[in-house]
Amino acid sequence: MKKALQLGLAAATIAFLIGCQGLGASAGPGPTPSPTPGATPPAPAGSLNTSINHIVLFMQENRSFDHYFGQLNVYRAANGLPTDVDTWGPGGTPNGISTVSYDPTTGKPGPPISAFHMQSACSENLSSSWNESHRAFNINDRSLPNGGPDNMDGFAFVEGQFAFQSNQAGFGVFTDFTGKRAMGYYDQNDLPFYYFMASNFATSDRWFSPIPTRTQPNRLYWMAATSQGFIKQPDRQIPATTIFQEMDQAGITWKIYTASKNTYFSFFSYFNAHHTNVVPVAEYFTDVANGTLPQVSYIETGIVKDLTSVSALDEHPDNNVQTGAAFAEKLITALMQSPSWKDSVFIHTYDEGGGFFDHVPPMTEVPPDGFPPQLQPNDFVAGFTKSGFRVPLIVISPFSKKNFVSHTPMDFTAALKLIETRFNLPPLTARDAAMPDMTEFFDFTTSTGPWAVPPTPPQQTHTLPCTQGVPAG
Repeated sequence: MKKALQLGLAAATIAFLIGCQGLGASAGPGPTPSPTPGATPPAPAGSLNTSINHIVLFMQENRSFDHYFGQLNVYRAANGLPTDVDTWGPGGTPNGISTVSYDPTTGKPGPPISAFHMQSACSENLSSSWNESHRAFNINDRSLPNGGPDNMDGFAFVEGQFAFQSNQAGFGVFTDFTGKRAMGYYDQNDLPFYYFMASNFATSDRWFSPIPTRTQPNRLYWMAATSQGFIKQPDRQIPATTIFQEMDQAGITWKIYTASKNTYFSFFSYFNAHHTNVVPVAEYFTDVANGTLPQVSYIETGIVKDLTSVSALDEHPDNNVQTGAAFAEKLITALMQSPSWKDSVFIHTYDEGGGFFDHVPPMTEVPPDGFPPQLQPNDFVAGFTKSGFRVPLIVISPFSKKNFVSHTPMDFTAALKLIETRFNLPPLTARDAAMPDMTEFFDFTTSTGPWAVPPTPPQQTHTLPCTQGVPAG
């Protein structure tokens, strides 16, 4: 038994030693067990305050929405996108839209003129002044109480009359006395860059100029959300608080890049001590390339005085639209290909409809302040309670919603509201205070946005001649 016990102890000792040798011979700890699979963590979200550090505002001249973008649904359908843009007929075709012409022999309405495809990149000038705009809304405005309904039926008549009376007064040399040019439109073949950008990024079919009159008062709204009563070019500087003054007080950096020696900022008294912020547009290209854009930028292609545009880049009717669109392409492409792209938004729009037709009536507006319109005895009597016409808009940013069309009525002082919201600034007037802040145009569900890698748009073509006179088509 003693021998059996010794054998058992020996076997136990051998087993223990073998086990120790096995542990000692191990190359190290075994493989780490794989963690239990779980949900992929969500991508970090962005926001207006964390994602957008540069806001660029670019305004061109005198184009209505239907005149430029009336064929957007045709383009969108061809590219597999929803046809949810409010244009003037099913599929965006003219569909019989017309307005009565002007008969220079009688001074009365003549035969209707239908919308037609423009065959020239230019046209004779049109008028979008206070009286002409109110009659374009409704040709019978002067004979109906409170102006009557906005039937959007006076465009050709107004522009034919304007041409005839201008010649009679010796102010111009016109040949289109019927007003046909007011009914012309462009399409995706004429403006391929704009059609691509408006369809891929974000646009709106309810984006209006602030007041129904010409360039200069609308440009005052672009900077101060008021014209302080002016319905035409001011005859003096006005003391209105501008967005630039508010930005200076808050320490927000800004510049105005101009392609000429003029700026609409000069209509404000605040300009006198702050004109050094107005710089040549060449600095824009340097700043985007170096990542040194200010927090807010304005880009101007010229300033219009009387009936003459001093810049060939502004898309004014008597200038080549394709030349202006190519300049816009240059500005936007430079941004998309730069280090500034990742946290910028570029808002491209127009100051007023320019006398070209549109089928959507104006929106109801909040008067900006206590300044009523400065009317002359023969001016149409109205207040600042009606917007101007719809104008084109493209919102371009890494954070723009893809293929987005806003249907929310707003005028372009909403861009001021966007600046105020982003940089915590107070409203300038009751007008911008009443506007949406434009955040519906953006997608901040990720930190980089839907367009972190921008698309490659087609180049703007130069296919149309620049001819004046009675338009073909």
